[in-house]
This record gives sequence, C-alpha cells and structure tokens, in this order.
Amino acid sequence: MKWIKKNIFSISSFIVFVIYLFTLAPSVIQIDSGELATVQYTLGIAHPTGYPLFTILGYLFLQIPIGLRKISQANLLAAIWCSLSILFLIKSIYLLLSNKIELNKKNIKKKKNIIEEINYSEDQKVISVIAGSFFLAFSKTFWLQSTSVEVYSLQTFLFTIIIYFILKAFYSNDSKEWIYVGISFAFGFANHMTTLLIIPFALILFLFKEKINAYSLRIIFKTIIISLPILILFYLYLPFRALQNPIMNWGNPINFENFWRHFTGKQYQVWLFSSFDSAKKQLSYFITNFPDEFTFAGIILGFIGFINLAKTNRRIFISTLITFLFSILYSINYDIADIDTYFLLANIIFSIWITYGFVYLYEKLYKSLTLRKLIVPIFVVIIFIPLIINKNKTDQSDVLIFEDYTKTILNSVEKNSIILSYQWDYFISASYYFQFVENYRKDVVVVDKELLRRSWYYNQMKRNNYEVYKSIENEINSFKESVKPFERDEIYNATIIEKNYQSVMTNLIQKNINERNCYLGLELIQNELQRGEFNLPEGYSVVPFNLLFKVVKGNEYYEAPLPNFTLRFPKTNNNYIDFIRTTVATMLTYRAAYEIQFNKKERAKIYIEKVKNEYPEFNIPIGILNSVGY
Repeated sequence: MKWIKKNIFSISSFIVFVIYLFTLAPSVIQIDSGELATVQYTLGIAHPTGYPLFTILGYLFLQIPIGLRKISQANLLAAIWCSLSILFLIKSIYLLLSNKIELNKKNIKKKKNIIEEINYSEDQKVISVIAGSFFLAFSKTFWLQSTSVEVYSLQTFLFTIIIYFILKAFYSNDSKEWIYVGISFAFGFANHMTTLLIIPFALILFLFKEKINAYSLRIIFKTIIISLPILILFYLYLPFRALQNPIMNWGNPINFENFWRHFTGKQYQVWLFSSFDSAKKQLSYFITNFPDEFTFAGIILGFIGFINLAKTNRRIFISTLITFLFSILYSINYDIADIDTYFLLANIIFSIWITYGFVYLYEKLYKSLTLRKLIVPIFVVIIFIPLIINKNKTDQSDVLIFEDYTKTILNSVEKNSIILSYQWDYFISASYYFQFVENYRKDVVVVDKELLRRSWYYNQMKRNNYEVYKSIENEINSFKESVKPFERDEIYNATIIEKNYQSVMTNLIQKNINERNCYLGLELIQNELQRGEFNLPEGYSVVPFNLLFKVVKGNEYYEAPLPNFTLRFPKTNNNYIDFIRTTVATMLTYRAAYEIQFNKKERAKIYIEKVKNEYPEFNIPIGILNSVGY
C-alpha cells in the first residue's frame, strides 16, 4: 500500500497508457499518418514546419527491436507521449495545490482584509488531480492523439512539460528555474509552432513573480542566450539532412531560401488570418464541439472549478484564463478542416479548471459523514464518464481501411505503372509508408498532382523516380523557372505558371505512356479533366479500371480484373472513411456502365452486385440497373 501511495501518479499514467493500447491503430490512418511514419523511419523531412524533434525522437524509437510493424511501433510512441503528458499534468496541478495560497477576504463589519491560508489535504490533492487529469486523458481530441503517429501527441507532452517548469519556477526562490522554462520552450518550438500559444502563461506568471526590473530582464536575456542555440541546433537538422537527399525531403531546405520558406510554413500561411468569416466559423465549431470533448459532466465541473479558482488563486486564475482565451482566439484564425488539434492547449487548461471543480466537490462531500466514505467511489464513477462516452469515438483498433484501400490501388496496376492523383488524406500519404518502409510495390510511381505545383517536389521525384523525372525534365525546368517569382513573393505571371504546370502533367503521361501504364484518380476526372484544366495527350482517353481510370489509346474495349478485393471498414465512420466508400462504389458503378457500353452485361452484373452487397447506401443510377435486368 505504501508503494502504491508513493507511486500513485506513475500508476495513474500507466493505467491511462494501458487503456490507450486498446484503442491504438494497427496501421496507417487518414491524413499525414503514412507520411510522418515514413519520415521517422527514413529520417526524412516532413511537411512544414519540418518537426525535427518529432522526427529524431521517432527515428530513435523505431530502431528499438520490439517485434512490431514499424507503423504499429510509431503509433505506440504516440500513446507513450500522451500517457506521459498525463503524468506531467498530474505533477503540475499537484504542484499548484501543494503550494500555500493566501486568500484575501473582506470583513464587512470591521472593513478590513483578512488573510486566510488555504491548505488542501493530501487525499484531496491526489484524488482531485488524478480525476481532473483523467478527464483530459479521455477527452475526444486528446485521446485521438494517442491512437496513431502524429506531431500533436509529442506536442501535448511538451505543453505539459512547459507548464510543469513554469509552475516550478513560479513557486521557487531560485530564479535559475526560469532557464529550464526557456529550454523547455526550445524543445517545444523544435516540434511545433503552436508552442507560442503557451507564451502568455509563462509571461504572466513571470511578471507576477519577478516584476519588470533590471534583474528580471537579465533573467530573460540569460534564458534566451541558453535556449536559442538549442532551438537552432534542432532546426539545423533540416538543411543538413536535405544535403543527404533523403527519400522524404519536403521543401528541400538545402539553402536559406528553401529553409526559411519551410520553417515559416509559408505554403500554409494563406489559411492563417484569412477572414473574419473563417474565424467565426471555427469559433462556432469550437463552441458546439466542446461538450463532446469533456462530456457535460466535465463542462459542469470545469465551470465550478473556474469559479473556485477565481476565488482561491487569483494569479493562476488570470494566467490560465488569458492563456485559454489566447489559445482559442489565435487558433480560430487558421482556416483548416482538422482544426481540433489546435485547441489542445485550451483543453489542457480546461482540465486544470476541472481539477479545481473536483477540489470543490471533495470539500462538499467531506463535510458529510455519510458521503465522506463514498468520495473515492463517486470520483471513480465520474471520471469514467468521458471514458465510456468517448471510447467509440476514438477507438482506432479496427481501422485497416486506409491500408486496404492503398494496397488495393497499388495492386490493381501493372508493374512500373504511374498513378497521378491528389488523394493525400486517403491514399498518397499512406502509399509513402507502404512503398518506402515496407517496400510494398515500390515499382509503382505515385505522383501527387497538387505537389507538382511546388518546385521542391521535383527534387524528391528525381531522387525516387529518376527515369520519370528525366522524361519530362525540360517541362519541369520551364515550370520551376516560371513559379520561382511566385514562391519568392515577387511579381509573377499566373497564366504562364498554369500553362507550364499543365504541360508537366500532360507530358508526364505522353512521354511515359509507351513504357508505363498510366492511371488517374477519380478526383482528376471529375474535376480538372471536366473543367479543361488538364488535357490528355491527343488520341488518348480514359476507362474505369477498378479504383482508378486507365489512360488508353483508341476506343476499343479494355478488360479489367474483376473486383475481387476486400476492404475492411471499421465499425465507426468519419468523413474520410465515407469518402473511400463513395469513391469505391462510384468507380465500380462507372466500370459497370463501361461493361454495359460494350454489351458485357454479365461482367457488369458482377460490379453491380458488389456495390449492392457492400455499399447498399450508394444509389446506383436506375438506367444502369435496368440495363442488366434489375
């Protein structure tokens, strides 16, 4: 029992970790999962801002031989980071509750202030901090970070580390503690730029503690002098690694111009502070989604804790409130679909308020002799509310659809084929992992149509698919020359850029079609090809071919393999999984129509039956059904 009490915080974090293991993704999932796992395994360079700390730590962890697939091992690391986040959050809030607080109360009759010292009991502190931290651990967005490889799992850990060192410095008599705060910030920025969201918390408590004077300015100067070289050292990884031309070399930050563009995330700045309407939309999303994060029980406790903190600890109340508001107001100005992760710091702050809600609840229960013995059972029941409610929303343990979808596409094409697509979230990101980590169908050349707009992408193409690159080198050079002013924020000619860009795409097919079969994603056919933004070489057309369109010459019939593939869809849906469902059903229906066009009704029936049996929600056009006797 003594051992348990002594290690209760570590035990609590381990319990969270064990629960996370049950919801861990076994493979790649949507968006950047495949790319980031590949970057870690190959020690490459990820999309802006590069995330050097995430990459290096991930690479070192993936060298440990623990008998797992590398994607599973990378996902496991995410669970470890999130579990350690909970450990340091517990330590941080315990530190808050363990320091003496002087509460000013006004005696109205005597018209003077009375200083009352607040001391929480050990049981009250321990039970409350664990309960509040568990609400964060099983909140929707935080829990999701533990299920698969992403930069935000490490970022949550760094947020809690920074909070811990800030509080240690605030309550310490040694001003040197602020240097550790600066070092923790350096590590934070070496992973993700959202570290800036926690600056108000550090700044406010620093000013409360040290005031503004010559001595405090010396502390700031010394902290910067020690911390800045650490940050610079981490980001030097980008140009030095780029010089070695890795498999994944996003941005090719080989010189200062490329480095600065990558480090500042220039290509994403168009979505930052774009419009008032966009900020309003994101704020509305945050407000409506927030109850789903913590459940209504957590919202109520957080509100109670907010009031309790305002009454009992004014400085921490002010610093957490301003940080919470700053985090939200800054993040809502980023106009992206997957904005939830940018609210993670706000969620961490809210969990501190939830803890103070538990502190208040503990006091009320303890005053009753009847309820005093029920404190622990009541708290256990309450903290399991978010776990039970959010488990199904966060469980990724059966998500194999992105692996199946990617492998089905790769398997459907002949040796050395080219696939031109921009399904980054569903296929292209995942294909990086399977091709470059598991060496699965490396012969297939997967080209991201949207990344062809970026000059750095051609260096990566040259490194990984030299023959394809060489076939269109002249077109590439023309495009790179025309896009250079645009990338440098100089005066540019959009018409020439677009013309050269389309020339790259058309010639990619035309100059390789004799040696390599070429395929296009559905999105290219439905969008760019129909709008005339992309043209096939003269004399060529496309035919539906399993989950892609094959570029063919002439109008004769082209036979495709029958759809004998199996896709394992998870129990829980989301927009990304729905996209795959719709895409697969659409492609099968297109192929059925193609078979009917050549009077091959029996083959058409096979495709229609697959759609009807596996995608019953998809509406097959009545004309197609009638053509085969349905």
